[in-house]
Amino acid sequence: MSSTQEHLLDTYRARHLGTPVPPAPGTHDVRTVRDLRAYRRFRAVLAGRPAPERLRHVLSRWLHRQTRPGC
Repeated sequence: MSSTQEHLLDTYRARHLGTPVPPAPGTHDVRTVRDLRAYRRFRAVLAGRPAPERLRHVLSRWLHRQTRPGC
């Protein structure tokens, strides 16, 4: 059974039982990934390692260094 079919079945059951409808699959994926990233950064700091920087900041700093004249 796919996750969509399972969600539809759960929704059907919830409506007949009068309970709240569960969220659709994939609704909280972005928030989960952000929370996981924050947790990994927190664990790195607790372990005494530097927290990893975001890839976008690292790449922009690297590209800025490459385009500066005279370096």
